[in-house]
Amino acid sequence: MSIDVDLESCIGAGLCVMAAPEVFDQSPDDGRVVVLVDEPTPDQVPAVREAVGLCPTAVLRLRESQESTR
Repeated sequence: MSIDVDLESCIGAGLCVMAAPEVFDQSPDDGRVVVLVDEPTPDQVPAVREAVGLCPTAVLRLRESQESTR
């Protein structure tokens, strides 16, 4: 699984950081999301899914890897 971000639409609400601080951070320049981990570990997936669901502008998307669909 990997994380895609639409940075242009990010408003810097920070809910992703609160849900998964080991995976997301915010830029000190503009507050937009910074992805710290491109491919979350299985332990991080539940928090990442929560972060995706909490994003008010839906800029976060999860892309399932080919291996996980087999």
